[in-house]
Amino acid sequence: MKFKAFLTDNGINLLEKRILPALDKMGKICHLYFTRDHAFFLHNLLNSDGVQSIAQFKKESLFTDYRISSQNDDKIAFSIDLSLLHRALRSILAIYAESRDFNSNGLQIKVQIRRRPGRADLEPLSRADVQELQLALEVSQEMPATLVKAPDLNLLQNFVDRMKHVGDVMGVTVSKYGDLHLQISTTLITLGAEFRKLMVLGERANGVDGDGNLSAQTRIERAVQRQDAMTVQASVKHFFKCLQYSSAKPDCAFYGIAPQGACLIVIFQFFIPGTRQTDKSISLHCRLPVLDPGSN
Repeated sequence: MKFKAFLTDNGINLLEKRILPALDKMGKICHLYFTRDHAFFLHNLLNSDGVQSIAQFKKESLFTDYRISSQNDDKIAFSIDLSLLHRALRSILAIYAESRDFNSNGLQIKVQIRRRPGRADLEPLSRADVQELQLALEVSQEMPATLVKAPDLNLLQNFVDRMKHVGDVMGVTVSKYGDLHLQISTTLITLGAEFRKLMVLGERANGVDGDGNLSAQTRIERAVQRQDAMTVQASVKHFFKCLQYSSAKPDCAFYGIAPQGACLIVIFQFFIPGTRQTDKSISLHCRLPVLDPGSN
């Protein structure tokens, strides 16, 4: 198996300044997965216990002269320490800053991976493991029927940071009306936040007249009964960890609940610079495991 590509200036800066610092907060070890058209950084896809993180890049967003060859349908994957990769890129940029000819066309890094008998360094995953990873990736692409645009991520992060001191389990409700409701309840205190009339992608519905005069809890219960909303419970720690992706400077984020309440999904979107159009060459999303209601 062989992989060879040139990592562009833009790719290095994107990874070093935005993506790798955010990914490192999800976990130092992840799977780096290459296919014919994409590069993926995958956290916990083979482990259902923690937050699953999927960072997907079209090859053109990071590389030029991208070539891959393997007997496993041109797919290669291996585990990588993100802190080591980040350190290597910082070193490259430091050397580049000292020696770069500013009249050049920019720096290109040649990356090659070859499987050598008797060598254990950067050992690629076996054919069976790659197939398992690909299947898990396909499952992770299932999207909710309804997504609501999150409020300001810094505001949300500050609020959840305070909630961490109240309890360990958070109730999350997403409605077709564009409502996002977060709540922690203990025997002593209930703390919550409701964000209403947010942008909705996918299935949506009009709010019912008179519901605006009801308490947030009553509105949620009625929306769930009408199948216009779904509620799950998630770990506050997982919820806060997912928000660390804000350091990648996404332009917006969307929350949704997978069919049958299988998991809570957070999608981070990036815009093409200078526009309000989504940059489809980059995709980041997290899947948070849901807890049994008895966990609270």
